[in-house]
Amino acid sequence: MSETESKEVVALLCGCMKADREAQRKLYRLFYGYAMSVCLRYSKDAEEARDVLNDGFLKVLTRLAQYDPKKPFKGWVRRIMINTALDNYRHNLKHYHLMDLEAAEPEADTYDVLQQINYEYLISLVQALTPGYRAVFNLYAIDGHTHEEIAKLLGISVGTSKSNLAKARANLRAALTKTRRDEHKQHV
Repeated sequence: MSETESKEVVALLCGCMKADREAQRKLYRLFYGYAMSVCLRYSKDAEEARDVLNDGFLKVLTRLAQYDPKKPFKGWVRRIMINTALDNYRHNLKHYHLMDLEAAEPEADTYDVLQQINYEYLISLVQALTPGYRAVFNLYAIDGHTHEEIAKLLGISVGTSKSNLAKARANLRAALTKTRRDEHKQHV
């Protein structure tokens, strides 16, 4: 973040601490894109991501007194968005229908199609994962948590975390392979 952006954020935070609605609106707009990109990775679709984002921003605005100005504000927002998404996952867990374990068997594939896929498509593949697989995949592969940390965050065992990651990867690999086959059929 540049010095100008940093000064702008500090000014907005001061306004937000005083319950200035205009400062709150500007802070929301400034971090909307970043926060939405985090929320999308943990949500099944854009609508759920917006709900998580709004809940997360409410937490940001109501807990500003807990923010440590010595640390980056963006990182603090990111942590709140991830925790809000995980809260949403835990809250809705009873509503999600998990895949049959047999359907999640990993397939071996050596072809790497990741270089040909755009960001939006990859996000849609991650969003198509079951909530448990999606949460573990994001926490491990994207956010860099260990299986022990994931187990603690989600209230699952370390073995379940490892299993869900393997199955998430297998499902993503299968979806990418299917995409590759479909593209090949179009050109034949």
